[in-house]
Amino acid sequence: MARYSARRQPAITDSAPCPCGREATYRDCCGSFHRGETTAPTPERLMRSRYSAFVVHDAAYLLGTWHPATRPSDLDFDPDQRWTGLEILGTTGGSAFHTEGTVEFIAHYSEQGHADSQHENSRFLRDNGQWVYVSPVPPEADRSRTS
Repeated sequence: MARYSARRQPAITDSAPCPCGREATYRDCCGSFHRGETTAPTPERLMRSRYSAFVVHDAAYLLGTWHPATRPSDLDFDPDQRWTGLEILGTTGGSAFHTEGTVEFIAHYSEQGHADSQHENSRFLRDNGQWVYVSPVPPEADRSRTS
């Protein structure tokens, strides 16, 4: 059984702008995924909702949208880290007709007042009809696609 961090969630209200960067409220955007009212229709929307789950410290959602083959047994949040923005750089696949897709992104954060970012090209698969995060695309596989 997975163990989830008991750390306090940052305050994001339903009427606040969604942390994922889309022009919608948290309630109408990623909040609906986090509450289980609907599932992400594309890998990009799943990536955005997972980013927002990191912002609000929703470990259950993150673990539930992680492929079983790569999902960690638990997840903890760094109390000194604040996620500050998400840039989607590109996507491949991920339509209603695909079973896999990728999302390249930069997630910005600050830690103890120092700004930094995480750049990743993530792989997503459909698992039982739902998109799930698998892992980063290895850099060598990323290069071979552009050659």
